Amino acid sequence: MLQSRVQIGPRKRPPLHFLPLGGCGEIGMNLSLYGYGDEWIAIDCGMMLRQDLPDSPLQVPDVGCLTPLGIQPRALILTHGHEDHIGAAAWLWPHWGCPIYATPLAAGLLRAKFLERGLAVDAIRIVAPGDALESGPFALRYLPLTHSIPESCALLLTTPHHRVLHTGDWKLDPEPLIGSPVDQRLYASLAPVDLLVGDSTNATLPGWSRSEGDVARALERAIGACTGRVIVSCFASNLARVLAVGRAAARCGRRISLMGRSMERMVRTARDLGYLEDLPQLVPVRDLGYLPAEEVLIIATGSQGEPRAALSRLAQGRHPDLELQAGDTVIFSAKAIPGNERLIERLQLALKRLDVGVLEETRHPELHASGHPAQDELRTFYGWTKPRRLLPVHGERRHQEAHQRLAESCGIDAPLAPDNGDLIRVERTTLSVERHIEQTPHIVHQDQVHALKGFEDSAVQSRQPREGRFYLVLPVLAMSDGWHRVGRLLIDYSGASSLDETAFADWLDDTLKQLDAETLVQLRNQLQPRLVQWMNDHLRRPPVVHLQISAAETAS
Repeated sequence: MLQSRVQIGPRKRPPLHFLPLGGCGEIGMNLSLYGYGDEWIAIDCGMMLRQDLPDSPLQVPDVGCLTPLGIQPRALILTHGHEDHIGAAAWLWPHWGCPIYATPLAAGLLRAKFLERGLAVDAIRIVAPGDALESGPFALRYLPLTHSIPESCALLLTTPHHRVLHTGDWKLDPEPLIGSPVDQRLYASLAPVDLLVGDSTNATLPGWSRSEGDVARALERAIGACTGRVIVSCFASNLARVLAVGRAAARCGRRISLMGRSMERMVRTARDLGYLEDLPQLVPVRDLGYLPAEEVLIIATGSQGEPRAALSRLAQGRHPDLELQAGDTVIFSAKAIPGNERLIERLQLALKRLDVGVLEETRHPELHASGHPAQDELRTFYGWTKPRRLLPVHGERRHQEAHQRLAESCGIDAPLAPDNGDLIRVERTTLSVERHIEQTPHIVHQDQVHALKGFEDSAVQSRQPREGRFYLVLPVLAMSDGWHRVGRLLIDYSGASSLDETAFADWLDDTLKQLDAETLVQLRNQLQPRLVQWMNDHLRRPPVVHLQISAAETAS
């Protein structure tokens, strides 16, 4: 009797999914999720400042959208300790309660945040650069890279059928001052990787980013030419810069002091972990008055013109322990964060009124270095790792698109520039957006996370029911003839009425130039009613409107 043959086909492979909830179309608030089958992990959990809202509240990713999808991360993996990668964890992690993996410095900074909010810290687990770990079907390895904070790592993420390199923030610094340069052989040994999810921040800039070693030598020359007291302002997290200033002070015969709570806290955490061992002995701020002016150097917070920071209090004569004098010099060893330009300009004018010398990054670019890769670094790194495909993240849309073009010129397939909320399906040879998940902006107010309400016109609301939502992210620059948007429109629209994006873009460009606003908050307040009215006039059923305005970075 003949037996029928049963043909068993190959088992279907589960797809890998990538879901960014922050960091795409914007710089900041990084949070990415990877899913394989029904298992998910989260990478980074950062915040951003909403400079277009009063008091610049923190905005954090919308993780509430994960619950209806059945997504519950089984681990949170942190690439490094910058606020745009860890700053939302203390508010969002309680939704998950999963293990948190971080390198020692990031773990120390996160532990302090958890304790401030009364959270237990036993979920925070330390991983050394180079270590490996497993979480469900995911195997991960921390791979050291140079950046503007120690212990930054890329993540090699492996499933049974995929090898993904998630870079985090990085640069190729041959002289990082803290830690070792990037190991070319290590990254070349990974080649080829199936997918690289990478930093787009400086993809518009040619060449290479400056080395911290070069900045250190420039700082020593600048400090050596000063006669009075010297105040150097930089980001507290840039420990290599702090070390460079301390070494330069010692060589120039100056004693150093720290000014600003975040600076003191960061240096204390770093020293507890064995960093900054050769930083010269610190002098308490209250004792600086006993030293000759030419022997004093202060490392201070406030490079962004923050009104309550140490440098602003010095400029306004409100510091309890020190008063600036004619002949002192302030060195800004930090780039202006877009949106802070007017605050910084006011601060520098206040310093100049005191006859204090000012050295700043636009006229002295050698005094600062970016922590992100420019175009030649991207090409070099991709030559080592040979990625088959690229997803550009960590940047505004114009940065992502420049990253796509660069990748394509290197023979790397880069078909997508992800938006926050894009659920991307990663197959063996294709990348596709499976669906888009709407994101509602969430801000921290009075130590709680709240959804940010959309704009509504109450008078029209009663006559025209709202349908769907319209979310516009608008990077702008202030020019002599008014405000200008930068890059193409980033719109997330779910309404039923058809939207003519070309007509809307033309109206928006004309309207921006007519608005008389000095700050992003004023610009948003002036644009809001006009935007709602345009929707009412042009759409049969207008949506609820969400508007996020950010300051675009000028090319440098």
